[in-house]
Amino acid sequence: MKKTEKGMSKVLFVIFVLIALGIISFFTISYIQENNFKDYNKCVLKQDISEFKRDKDVKYSEERSYKIYSPEYNDAMLTKKLKVAKNKSYKVSCMVKTQGVESESQNSGSGAQLAIDGTTIRSMAITGTQEWQKIEMIFNSQNKEEVSIGIRLGGYLGNCKGTAWFSNIEVEQGVPDNTNDWKFACFIYNSTDVSIGGKQIKLNVTENDISDIKSTIKRFESACTELSERKMNASCDIYSVKTPLTHLSYDDEFGYYVAPEDVEKDIKSTIDTKNYDHIFIVVRLGDDEHKNDIQVNDWIGLGSMDYYGVGFSNIRLPNDSRSYVYRYNSRVNLFPEEVFLHEFLHSLERNAKEYGYEIPALHDYEKYGYKNEALLGEKNWYTDYMNCNVQSNGTKIGLPAEIYKLKPAKLSDFEFSSKIQNAF
Repeated sequence: MKKTEKGMSKVLFVIFVLIALGIISFFTISYIQENNFKDYNKCVLKQDISEFKRDKDVKYSEERSYKIYSPEYNDAMLTKKLKVAKNKSYKVSCMVKTQGVESESQNSGSGAQLAIDGTTIRSMAITGTQEWQKIEMIFNSQNKEEVSIGIRLGGYLGNCKGTAWFSNIEVEQGVPDNTNDWKFACFIYNSTDVSIGGKQIKLNVTENDISDIKSTIKRFESACTELSERKMNASCDIYSVKTPLTHLSYDDEFGYYVAPEDVEKDIKSTIDTKNYDHIFIVVRLGDDEHKNDIQVNDWIGLGSMDYYGVGFSNIRLPNDSRSYVYRYNSRVNLFPEEVFLHEFLHSLERNAKEYGYEIPALHDYEKYGYKNEALLGEKNWYTDYMNCNVQSNGTKIGLPAEIYKLKPAKLSDFEFSSKIQNAF
């Protein structure tokens, strides 16, 4: 009897140990699976706020989703290195689901998104509570051989809180458009209706404004070919936006301006279907009556911005109705297309630097002996700048000839794309 009891005790002990080991093993495996981020690195703006997890309950496919949860406003991202070939177009896509995602600031472009760490390149940002949907990010690798791809809850311009799940991350390589034919889109806002300092300011463009811009755009197209000595061609489509501009961004240096996020809802469908290489936004921010109601710090054009990798510039209509800024006149202005050209060149300047070229700053014309002339403005400077013909210490500097074929990635680059297997 005693032997039987001892035997039973041993059996029960073994069973207990096996159950305990099974429980430990279960929780160990579960912990490992929840925290298996497959070479992703965690990047956060504020420590000890956001949580990262591989979620088995909320997922799009059989594989666990990547979950980012921020109970307070933060910028949280999981990043992973991707090997790329130089000057190739890439498209990264994934499925995303959100719950209670809120941006800290309005029109910041933050939310659940794909991004390239350390850059402004990103996909559209998803906010609120939304079911699974596909988002895409396209970019040109430029002179890089590796980029850091991120799934992000936040953004480079603003923080977020809430929960986001990411799944089915895929990468495609496309064929970049290396022609020297540039397609421009010019959106003219018919009216501005914004609240500044508690005051509602309403402004409208005139028929003369529209006529001047259309004529100037034609001159801009010709100037791109002429001044580049046929290194590039330009064609521009003009769109009239009937919806009033209701939001402006602010910067201490420039005052109020139009950021891509301010107009995305109005231009997105057009840009997505037309595959443009550069975008102009023409707006009225003052007139004879409202000269100082909207603070603008000494700019008539503002560039070097981007809309999902595509160059983006503001063109501000002059406050003075008698101005000849965008109007050709043989006695006053022989170069009315200057503002458009100047802001586009800021994008080429930025592209050249990102490709690793050393070039003079666009604003440094006086440093190299050029002048802002009465009728021609800085036309002579632009001509030499665009043709790498600026004299400097016995050499010639300026934009390299190949920059005119290094255009931003567009959806049309992926008509014959190839998937990169096991990239993520």
